[in-house]
Amino acid sequence: MTLVGKPTFWNNRKRYYDLKSYWINRFDCRVYKLPIDAGFTCPNRDGRVATGGCTYCDGQGSALRQAGALPSVGEQVRRGTAFYRERGKAQKFIAYFQTFTNTYAPLETLRVLYDEALAEEDVIGLSIGTRPDCLPDKTLALIRSYAERHHVWLEFGIQSLHDRTLQSINRGHNAATFCEAVQRASGGPILICVHIIVGLPGESREEILETAREIAGLPVQGIKIHSLLALRGTALGERYAKGEIALMTREAYVETVCDILEILPPEMVIQRLTADGYRDIFLAPAWAENKLAVLNAIDRELSRRDAWQGMKWRKA
Repeated sequence: MTLVGKPTFWNNRKRYYDLKSYWINRFDCRVYKLPIDAGFTCPNRDGRVATGGCTYCDGQGSALRQAGALPSVGEQVRRGTAFYRERGKAQKFIAYFQTFTNTYAPLETLRVLYDEALAEEDVIGLSIGTRPDCLPDKTLALIRSYAERHHVWLEFGIQSLHDRTLQSINRGHNAATFCEAVQRASGGPILICVHIIVGLPGESREEILETAREIAGLPVQGIKIHSLLALRGTALGERYAKGEIALMTREAYVETVCDILEILPPEMVIQRLTADGYRDIFLAPAWAENKLAVLNAIDRELSRRDAWQGMKWRKA
């Protein structure tokens, strides 16, 4: 068993392997993920699994959906690529099917939507957000066929690997379902990204780190770490407003994120380190509204520790 030092392949000055560095290393240019709302729903809302959704989810969908009829996938991609090209922020793009469960539709519907995104200029791949219980074999085979020709990420929202927590936040599946889905999707061209939430009610720091350790041992290439947000119109937001739950301080969040980074494999791409958005329905914690300040605090804490991603990761 050996401990690893900061890898040279990151080619960055950061103490973790951020997504921007990964894109440049992989494609030698700036790449941007374009969020797409393709009109999907969720089996945790429509009654197939449950109703009401996860306790932290407001169920509104994207701002586009709230504004009225959704533009086509192609139109959403064209608007996004034009915006970021004009500002010199990206040369290539990933179409990120983000809103709700983006494999929850008939196979041919999925094929049409994915094809529509990939047909647009400078779109080099897909990122598909989904649930681990919404990946039937035929859908997985379709996604694998795209990954053989394009750069494809499959993003699983898991939030925690403790069944007690998953039940309390009304996820509608258990940890074993997630692990099984990861194993089925791995071993081929698909890249896997996992979303976790730090600060879920009832979870200790050690339990959060247990989730991170389990993920570190799975065939996962990327991770998004989110801070827990209390939002208006959610069950969790109502509990917060009634004083039934407390949210993490920024200091505790920063320390926990740095603990997580230390035990993740150094090649795992850190796609996100805090949550943002939701300004119209945001309740708390106030510190989460300043994303840059949170990221800077994480950088400072890693520097104070003289720590980096993978520092405590052990490889047999």
